[in-house]
Amino acid sequence: MKFCSECASPVSLRVPEGDNLPRFICDRCGTVHYQNPNMVAGCIAEWQDRILLCKRSIEPRSGLWTLPAGFMENGETTVEAAARETREEACAEVTDLKLYGLFNLPHINQVYLMFRGQLVDGKAAAGPESEEVGLYRREEIPWEQLAFPVIRETLELYYDDDARTDHVVYISDLRRTADRRIEIRRHLKNDDR
Repeated sequence: MKFCSECASPVSLRVPEGDNLPRFICDRCGTVHYQNPNMVAGCIAEWQDRILLCKRSIEPRSGLWTLPAGFMENGETTVEAAARETREEACAEVTDLKLYGLFNLPHINQVYLMFRGQLVDGKAAAGPESEEVGLYRREEIPWEQLAFPVIRETLELYYDDDARTDHVVYISDLRRTADRRIEIRRHLKNDDR
């Protein structure tokens, strides 16, 4: 950030009085510009023993596979965002959405909220951000062609959890290490099972 969105004057990065983190502060009007993580909502859309995947047609990671997911819009709930992203990326409707996992990605300032829901009538088609879509069984998933580590983590938890009947919400932290690998730390809710 170089300029204030309130008065267009230059900003500097410094710690405001009473705070403990550096923020962009306008040198003229004093407005503090907070930068917060982006919220991403997505969906594991189930149809019989398959799940819906989308092959991305946009960057980043064009040509690779993902679950339908994307940035939340102002004025919508997390459930609405997950359903909208499924509609936009896969021309599909989902019902009975339940929170499945929360994934923290502090190295890119994102928080993923992944829901599990039922695909209506098993119908899907490629939306404007997808080259193609498909319904896949576990053994058919293109594991080496997944777009993002958070999608792999979601799918691994999903398939490890397949036999469970109780509703568990998973929480994972995905952090980038100094050598650029992704390190995953899982926190299970109801871990006493």
